[in-house]
Amino acid sequence: MSMPFYMSPEQIMRDKSEYARSRIARGRSCVALQYTGGILMVAPNPSRALHKISELYDRIAFAAGGRYNEYEALRKAGITYADVTGYQFDRRDVTARALANWYAQTLGTIYTESPKPYEVEIVVAEVGDSPAEDQIYRITFDGSVSDEPGFVAFGGQADQVAAQLKERFSDGLTLTEALKAALEALTGPPAAGTGSGAAASASGNGEALTAASLEVAILDRTRAHRTFRRLRGVRLEELIAEIRESGMTAATAPDEPAAVEPPQPLGPVAGGPEEPPTGPPPGGSDGIPKPPPAK
Repeated sequence: MSMPFYMSPEQIMRDKSEYARSRIARGRSCVALQYTGGILMVAPNPSRALHKISELYDRIAFAAGGRYNEYEALRKAGITYADVTGYQFDRRDVTARALANWYAQTLGTIYTESPKPYEVEIVVAEVGDSPAEDQIYRITFDGSVSDEPGFVAFGGQADQVAAQLKERFSDGLTLTEALKAALEALTGPPAAGTGSGAAASASGNGEALTAASLEVAILDRTRAHRTFRRLRGVRLEELIAEIRESGMTAATAPDEPAAVEPPQPLGPVAGGPEEPPTGPPPGGSDGIPKPPPAK
């Protein structure tokens, strides 16, 4: 009689975690960060039909990285949860914190009970009346949830992008400055020792991002009801053009021509050849000497 196959729970969870992380790292990183007017979300995404960033409720947005069909199912389930909660109770009862907890419970159950975990990382963001009231939550594949003040990077090589974004983020950024910080973090060089292959190429590697290859959205706190708005087309191209113009520094700007002083006359050099006479030649105007007058 053969012995039944056995694997310890620790090994099972370790294998699930390694599998999910390796699959998520093959994708592209995304970022979400605060600016003075709300919350900005940026994701490299050339597709115009398959969105990584979407609206969940009035002042709440959803962004995800990883396997599309899995986080799309979670997005739709989150919208249903928010609509039912707002209908049964009050629209003010629908918060990013409640949605983040619901997503954490759902992903945690899938992670422990399903043979294969979801290959996703989710961000739920809510804009408040002031920057101090903004909320950004990151939910990972195993159901872990964390409150991210100011900014967050998720999907792909999130740790490397977050380290570069930390150097560029500060309170009080304008929309143009926030977008510039996000693009520089996403296109920055990969950290040393990351290796090669799909995981390394998914991180920032100096690849130029254009308006056609970006998905950008904001939660605009100046709006009264639905704050979610996508930035695309002419508006996004204008922001990118402003970023390029602001990138001109004194070192890269064309130098002004220096003032040229007129040449100064030089005197005779000691020991050198004598200067030719400057007066009229002796004799006539033709230079031929005339004979002395007769007496």
